[in-house]
Amino acid sequence: MKVLKFGGSSVAQPDRIRGIVEILKDYYAAGDHFTVVFSAFGGVTDNLIEMSELAARGDDRYGQLFQEFADRHQLAIGELLTNEKLQQETAHQMRRSHEVLKNLLYGIFLVREASPRTMDYVLSFGERSSSYIISQVLQQAGVPAEFLDARRIIKTDKTFGNAKVAFEKTYAKIKEHYREHPKVQVVTGFIASAKGGLTTTLGRGGSDYTASLLAAGLKAQAIEIWTDVSGVLTADPRRVEKAFTIPKMTYAEAMEMSHFGAKVIYPPTLMPALQNRIPLYIKNTFQPDFPGTKVSEESDPDGEAVRGISSINNVALCTVSGTGMFGVPGIAGRIFGSLAAANINVILITQGSSEHAISFAVQPSDAERAREAVEAAFAFEIARGVVNAVKVERDLSVVAIIGENMRYQPGIAGRLFRALGKNGINAVAIAQGSSELNVSVVISREDETKALNALHETFFLSDYKTLHLFIVGVGLIGGTLLKQIDQQNDYLRERRGMELKVVGLANSKKMIFAPSGIDLSRWKESLVQSSIPIDLAVFVGRMRDLNLSNSIFVDNTADSKIASFYETILDESISISTPNKIATSSGYLQYQRLKNIADKRGVQFRYETNVGAGLPVISTLRDLIDSGDRITKIEGVLSGSLSYIFNTLDGILPFSDIVREAREKGFTEPDPRIDLSGKDVARKILILARETGVPLNAEDVHVNGFLPEEAMAAASVEDFFNVIEDQAAYFNELYESASREGKVLRMIATLDSDQATVGVQAVGPDNPFYTLSGSDNMIVFTTDRYRVRPLVVRGPGAGAEVTAAGVFAEIIQIGSSLS
Repeated sequence: MKVLKFGGSSVAQPDRIRGIVEILKDYYAAGDHFTVVFSAFGGVTDNLIEMSELAARGDDRYGQLFQEFADRHQLAIGELLTNEKLQQETAHQMRRSHEVLKNLLYGIFLVREASPRTMDYVLSFGERSSSYIISQVLQQAGVPAEFLDARRIIKTDKTFGNAKVAFEKTYAKIKEHYREHPKVQVVTGFIASAKGGLTTTLGRGGSDYTASLLAAGLKAQAIEIWTDVSGVLTADPRRVEKAFTIPKMTYAEAMEMSHFGAKVIYPPTLMPALQNRIPLYIKNTFQPDFPGTKVSEESDPDGEAVRGISSINNVALCTVSGTGMFGVPGIAGRIFGSLAAANINVILITQGSSEHAISFAVQPSDAERAREAVEAAFAFEIARGVVNAVKVERDLSVVAIIGENMRYQPGIAGRLFRALGKNGINAVAIAQGSSELNVSVVISREDETKALNALHETFFLSDYKTLHLFIVGVGLIGGTLLKQIDQQNDYLRERRGMELKVVGLANSKKMIFAPSGIDLSRWKESLVQSSIPIDLAVFVGRMRDLNLSNSIFVDNTADSKIASFYETILDESISISTPNKIATSSGYLQYQRLKNIADKRGVQFRYETNVGAGLPVISTLRDLIDSGDRITKIEGVLSGSLSYIFNTLDGILPFSDIVREAREKGFTEPDPRIDLSGKDVARKILILARETGVPLNAEDVHVNGFLPEEAMAAASVEDFFNVIEDQAAYFNELYESASREGKVLRMIATLDSDQATVGVQAVGPDNPFYTLSGSDNMIVFTTDRYRVRPLVVRGPGAGAEVTAAGVFAEIIQIGSSLS
């Protein structure tokens, strides 16, 4: 014998019921002996509650809801039953039954009260209606079915709303009924009866419990819970997109998962199954061939240490503390005795070895009563000051990792806390039983989804992670970066186990957000169609509120306003990658503060592209320092735009034309004076100086400018070009002066000890900068180890492709550091 149960979502529509009938026909044709339990049609129980509450308030709109309820069932009869006799018989029976309900609701309306006893009777009409109709449909389909009102066989006490089962009496009734009724019994879930025939209910989710009780009474071969998901998943799929089905679980693991919020299994269901060693299968009505999850006593010692991750969405944490608790026997007994007396359920308990404090989690609605109960129990100690008033913290969640095999694998808790820490999630309280079946962590409620995703990646997708990118700036660099990500994502997913999702995007006018990822093949259209105007504070706020795991902010601009938000972003445990030099070349104290916040929050602040675009300049410098080398001197051509301009300068093509060309190629800033003035190079040598540990500020870098003052003072960019056209002879003389000595011009930045300078120099063939071409940068490191032959880093130092590639590489490095 098998006991099958189908939930409300499985019987929500006539077409779904037809699908169930096909499943049951296959079971019958295969010769299986089975009985089947049904919930009310999807949404009906909530409708019955609503119409009862309206009636109790004297609101006659309950009548409209009742009529919708009655019509829904009559329509189902019309759609499902084509046999005229069965259709008429079923419709007549439903009208009689629903007339009783109508009168009952009218009685509630008159007395303005719906007691728990009355509500149980009202709610019974949902399961009684659905099960009777489906029993008739099965008969029509050739399955010899018979309707069974569970009130005849399941007996309980009179705790209305959540009745306690009289097991021996119930099992005896079940055996007796099934011995006398060989047809397929179609049983009402959820409902039972107490002494005197009073209708009771088994609590929400009680249809599963009905199936388990039937299985225990019949010593069934298996219980099958058919629902709308493919078994028990590793996490809530509404919050963790990559959750997947757990093939096998033990009863203990399933019990823990159900306690911590997994809605697939109703907790009391497991006890009759466990006591009688009946395996329980969770299957998907809409994918009947999928094996689903098997729950049994069989454990798999070679299986995953963590079977699932679950959570309780909203709890309050109460803490009792004080010096008067240390070494005093009976403290815990008094605390939990007072809670039991107040009928308050405790979700989680944690106590430090110092015995100075005990914390326990309860439902938020019970928090105030819990505080009052405990403070009343310790009134004497509180008055003496040896026990503190109970501290209550709200807006918290409990996240738990669950698995019987955790006890066999060291380091599980370490991986849990490392994953939370990497994502800036603080553990308010921790609880782990000696059985090591679960490790529970109390966290801020707003971090719950992020924690679930971070832990799921750690324990189930350790070779796979999703990075959530928030990108500001979609010009040459930003647009190229988006193109590179789009082209490379498949490779990263397959070869590196890493997926990059751009979830936030902004240009100078608009911004868009898509937590599931923006389609990078049409990001331009999405921005154009967006109705959200750009507001950096709103963008950062939205990024914070989404609170996604592995979040990275990418700033592809040179905007000081955006850089001003870096501190806030890092403080929210979001990593940053940027070619924007504003923050790293601002005041030294602010630079140091950003680095410290990143370290404190355990996130990355990356700015490799601040110097040398895609060249490994800063990373090479850090490697030298970290390995114990001492930097004695840094020299560099650090501007790709100036390198291009001076490499192209030949005494024939006017200087102004070369600058225009560099600007058109995207090598210079929109205002080339930022490059030509040497200020941009000064920022870069300043950053390198700081990386070596020299605490310089911008005013400490001496810049020897070569532009005429009139050019620097020009009112506009176009006026600037007019000036340098007029000054053609000046620039020609600069070139000729160097050329006569067999030298070339280079804008060179130098850090010598703690002195930083920038200026145009004429260098000859014996100088490493002499051979530069195109927009190449070159950085020369002279160190204790590289004293005779300095270490040289050389390559393209400007251009959207190489800069975007540098940012892209940093994003991947940040992702790798999150493992």
